[in-house]
Amino acid sequence: MTKLIAIVNVIAWAGFWAFGYIALTSSDLSEGQLVIAVLLAFAGLVMGVLAYMKLVRASEATGYAKGSNQLDAAARNRAQEEWGK
Repeated sequence: MTKLIAIVNVIAWAGFWAFGYIALTSSDLSEGQLVIAVLLAFAGLVMGVLAYMKLVRASEATGYAKGSNQLDAAARNRAQEEWGK
């Protein structure tokens, strides 16, 4: 499943860069074509970010990547109590 998500990630980012470049640099597009290019670039951005975040979570869950160093609730509350002292 992670390979499929990685493929979706690559395709989404490629679409973002390709259609974003077309939307920004092409001077002979009609207004409708420009809107479609912008929408496709935005869709690529959203799908790319979501797929990337899913890949990060999967790699942390499998132990392939080191997990983040976030505090648990008890340690966070203890640190906030000591904040004003």
